[in-house]
Amino acid sequence: MTLKVRPYTLADYAGLLEVQREAFPPPFPEELWWQEEQIAAHVNTFPQGAMAAVVDGVIAGSATALLIKYDGKPHTWAEVSDNGWIQGSHQPDGDSLYGIDVCVRPSFRGQGVAKALYQARQQLVVELGLKRFLAGCRIPNFHEHADRMSADEYVERVVRGEIYDLVLSFMLKQGLRPLQVLHDYLEDEESLHKAVLVEWPNPNL
Repeated sequence: MTLKVRPYTLADYAGLLEVQREAFPPPFPEELWWQEEQIAAHVNTFPQGAMAAVVDGVIAGSATALLIKYDGKPHTWAEVSDNGWIQGSHQPDGDSLYGIDVCVRPSFRGQGVAKALYQARQQLVVELGLKRFLAGCRIPNFHEHADRMSADEYVERVVRGEIYDLVLSFMLKQGLRPLQVLHDYLEDEESLHKAVLVEWPNPNL
Protein backbone atom coordinates (compact mmCIF):
# COMPACT_ATOMS: atom_id res chain seq x y z
CA MET A 1 0.00 0.00 0.00
CA THR A 2 1.27 3.44 -0.91
CA LEU A 3 -0.22 6.43 0.90
CA LYS A 4 0.55 10.01 -0.02
CA VAL A 5 -1.05 13.36 0.67
CA ARG A 6 -1.26 15.88 -2.15
CA PRO A 7 -3.30 19.00 -2.93
CA TYR A 8 -6.70 18.24 -4.36
CA THR A 9 -7.98 20.04 -7.45
CA LEU A 10 -11.37 20.50 -9.07
CA ALA A 11 -10.52 17.51 -11.26
CA ASP A 12 -10.66 15.38 -8.09
CA TYR A 13 -14.28 16.25 -7.39
CA ALA A 14 -15.69 12.85 -8.37
CA GLY A 15 -13.25 11.11 -6.03
CA LEU A 16 -13.91 13.58 -3.23
CA LEU A 17 -17.65 13.02 -3.63
CA GLU A 18 -17.14 9.26 -3.30
CA VAL A 19 -15.36 9.90 0.00
CA GLN A 20 -18.35 11.92 1.22
CA ARG A 21 -20.89 9.37 -0.02
CA GLU A 22 -19.18 6.51 1.74
CA ALA A 23 -18.46 8.41 4.96
CA PHE A 24 -21.90 10.04 5.22
CA PRO A 25 -24.49 7.67 3.72
CA PRO A 26 -28.26 8.26 3.92
CA PRO A 27 -30.09 9.42 5.92
CA PHE A 28 -27.31 12.06 5.99
CA PRO A 29 -28.61 14.83 3.69
CA GLU A 30 -26.83 14.90 0.34
CA GLU A 31 -26.95 18.70 0.24
CA LEU A 32 -24.42 18.76 3.10
CA TRP A 33 -21.79 16.92 1.06
CA TRP A 34 -19.15 19.16 -0.49
CA GLN A 35 -20.54 20.72 -3.65
CA GLU A 36 -18.40 21.14 -6.75
CA GLU A 37 -18.60 24.92 -6.37
CA GLN A 38 -17.30 24.66 -2.80
CA ILE A 39 -14.35 22.52 -3.88
CA ALA A 40 -13.56 25.14 -6.51
CA ALA A 41 -13.72 27.83 -3.81
CA HIS A 42 -11.29 25.89 -1.60
CA VAL A 43 -8.83 25.37 -4.43
CA ASN A 44 -9.02 28.96 -5.63
CA THR A 45 -8.89 30.55 -2.17
CA PHE A 46 -6.18 28.51 -0.43
CA PRO A 47 -4.93 25.56 -2.51
CA GLN A 48 -2.30 24.55 0.06
CA GLY A 49 -5.04 23.84 2.59
CA ALA A 50 -6.95 21.54 0.23
CA MET A 51 -5.51 18.06 0.79
CA ALA A 52 -6.31 14.60 -0.53
CA ALA A 53 -4.95 11.37 0.91
CA VAL A 54 -4.40 8.92 -1.93
CA VAL A 55 -3.96 5.17 -1.40
CA ASP A 56 -2.75 3.22 -4.43
CA GLY A 57 -4.24 5.85 -6.72
CA VAL A 58 -7.62 6.05 -4.94
CA ILE A 59 -8.70 9.10 -2.92
CA ALA A 60 -9.19 7.63 0.54
CA GLY A 61 -9.67 10.84 2.50
CA SER A 62 -9.60 14.60 2.32
CA ALA A 63 -9.04 17.61 4.53
CA THR A 64 -9.64 21.32 4.09
CA ALA A 65 -8.10 24.23 5.98
CA LEU A 66 -7.76 28.01 5.80
CA LEU A 67 -5.70 30.73 7.47
CA ILE A 68 -7.05 32.88 10.30
CA LYS A 69 -5.74 35.36 12.82
CA TYR A 70 -6.41 33.61 16.10
CA ASP A 71 -7.88 35.91 18.75
CA GLY A 72 -9.20 33.39 21.28
CA LYS A 73 -12.82 34.40 20.81
CA PRO A 74 -15.58 31.75 20.74
CA HIS A 75 -16.89 30.97 17.26
CA THR A 76 -18.99 28.51 15.33
CA TRP A 77 -18.00 26.25 12.45
CA ALA A 78 -20.15 28.31 10.09
CA GLU A 79 -18.42 31.52 11.13
CA VAL A 80 -14.85 30.28 10.86
CA SER A 81 -15.45 28.34 7.62
CA ASP A 82 -17.71 30.83 5.84
CA ASN A 83 -20.36 28.08 5.84
CA GLY A 84 -17.84 25.75 4.23
CA TRP A 85 -16.84 28.08 1.39
CA ILE A 86 -13.80 29.68 3.20
CA GLN A 87 -13.73 32.62 0.75
CA GLY A 88 -15.15 35.10 3.26
CA SER A 89 -13.18 33.95 6.29
CA HIS A 90 -9.74 33.03 4.90
CA GLN A 91 -7.12 35.58 5.96
CA PRO A 92 -4.00 35.35 3.75
CA ASP A 93 -1.95 37.11 6.45
CA GLY A 94 -3.29 34.87 9.22
CA ASP A 95 -1.04 33.32 11.87
CA SER A 96 -2.89 30.00 12.25
CA LEU A 97 -3.95 27.13 10.01
CA TYR A 98 -7.54 26.18 10.86
CA GLY A 99 -8.87 22.78 9.78
CA ILE A 100 -12.55 22.78 8.94
CA ASP A 101 -12.93 19.10 8.06
CA VAL A 102 -11.30 15.71 7.79
CA CYS A 103 -13.10 12.90 6.03
CA VAL A 104 -11.91 9.30 5.54
CA ARG A 105 -13.72 6.58 3.61
CA PRO A 106 -14.80 3.85 6.07
CA SER A 107 -13.26 1.17 3.83
CA PHE A 108 -9.84 2.83 4.37
CA ARG A 109 -10.09 3.55 8.10
CA GLY A 110 -7.45 2.07 10.35
CA GLN A 111 -4.78 2.47 7.66
CA GLY A 112 -3.27 5.74 8.87
CA VAL A 113 -5.13 8.01 6.44
CA ALA A 114 -6.37 10.55 9.01
CA LYS A 115 -2.97 10.55 10.71
CA ALA A 116 -1.26 11.30 7.40
CA LEU A 117 -3.61 14.23 6.78
CA TYR A 118 -2.90 15.71 10.21
CA GLN A 119 0.84 15.27 9.72
CA ALA A 120 0.58 17.07 6.38
CA ARG A 121 -1.21 19.95 8.09
CA GLN A 122 1.45 20.12 10.78
CA GLN A 123 4.13 20.15 8.09
CA LEU A 124 2.30 23.02 6.36
CA VAL A 125 2.27 25.01 9.62
CA VAL A 126 6.04 24.63 9.85
CA GLU A 127 6.63 25.39 6.15
CA LEU A 128 4.58 28.60 6.30
CA GLY A 129 6.04 29.67 9.65
CA LEU A 130 2.61 29.82 11.27
CA LYS A 131 2.10 29.85 15.03
CA ARG A 132 -0.23 26.87 15.22
CA PHE A 133 -2.75 24.47 13.75
CA LEU A 134 -6.29 24.76 15.12
CA ALA A 135 -9.48 22.74 14.71
CA GLY A 136 -12.88 22.45 16.32
CA CYS A 137 -12.90 18.88 17.61
CA ARG A 138 -16.14 16.92 18.00
CA ILE A 139 -16.69 15.12 21.31
CA PRO A 140 -19.13 12.41 20.18
CA ASN A 141 -19.04 10.40 23.41
CA PHE A 142 -19.94 13.41 25.56
CA HIS A 143 -23.68 12.66 25.44
CA GLU A 144 -23.01 9.46 27.40
CA HIS A 145 -21.60 11.50 30.32
CA ALA A 146 -23.38 14.87 30.07
CA ASP A 147 -25.84 14.07 32.87
CA ARG A 148 -22.92 13.67 35.30
CA MET A 149 -20.39 16.33 34.27
CA SER A 150 -19.85 19.54 32.33
CA ALA A 151 -18.16 19.61 28.94
CA ASP A 152 -15.04 21.14 30.53
CA GLU A 153 -14.79 18.32 33.08
CA TYR A 154 -15.38 15.76 30.34
CA VAL A 155 -12.50 17.19 28.30
CA GLU A 156 -10.21 17.17 31.35
CA ARG A 157 -11.00 13.53 32.02
CA VAL A 158 -10.40 12.56 28.39
CA VAL A 159 -7.04 14.34 28.55
CA ARG A 160 -6.17 12.37 31.70
CA GLY A 161 -7.10 9.13 29.95
CA GLU A 162 -10.00 8.38 32.28
CA ILE A 163 -12.58 8.57 29.48
CA TYR A 164 -12.16 7.57 25.84
CA ASP A 165 -13.64 9.85 23.19
CA LEU A 166 -13.71 8.62 19.61
CA VAL A 167 -12.45 11.93 18.17
CA LEU A 168 -10.77 13.88 20.96
CA SER A 169 -8.66 10.92 22.09
CA PHE A 170 -7.40 10.55 18.51
CA MET A 171 -6.59 14.26 18.34
CA LEU A 172 -4.59 14.06 21.55
CA LYS A 173 -2.55 11.22 20.03
CA GLN A 174 -1.69 13.55 17.14
CA GLY A 175 -0.11 15.97 19.61
CA LEU A 176 -2.99 18.44 19.76
CA ARG A 177 -4.07 20.00 23.05
CA PRO A 178 -7.44 21.46 24.09
CA LEU A 179 -7.79 25.22 24.45
CA GLN A 180 -11.48 25.81 25.14
CA VAL A 181 -14.96 24.35 24.80
CA LEU A 182 -16.99 25.95 22.01
CA HIS A 183 -20.75 25.94 22.55
CA ASP A 184 -23.24 25.67 19.67
CA TYR A 185 -20.29 25.05 17.35
CA LEU A 186 -22.06 22.73 14.95
CA GLU A 187 -25.34 20.82 14.79
CA ASP A 188 -24.13 17.59 16.35
CA GLU A 189 -26.43 15.69 18.69
CA GLU A 190 -23.74 13.27 19.94
CA SER A 191 -21.53 16.18 21.03
CA LEU A 192 -24.58 18.12 22.25
CA HIS A 193 -23.62 20.74 19.64
CA LYS A 194 -20.32 21.44 21.39
CA ALA A 195 -16.74 21.14 20.21
CA VAL A 196 -13.30 21.57 21.71
CA LEU A 197 -10.89 23.97 20.08
CA VAL A 198 -7.60 22.06 19.87
CA GLU A 199 -4.16 23.39 19.03
CA TRP A 200 -0.88 22.04 17.71
CA PRO A 201 1.74 24.77 18.28
CA ASN A 202 4.59 25.17 15.82
CA PRO A 203 7.54 23.53 17.61
CA ASN A 204 10.00 25.82 15.80
CA LEU A 205 8.59 29.01 17.32
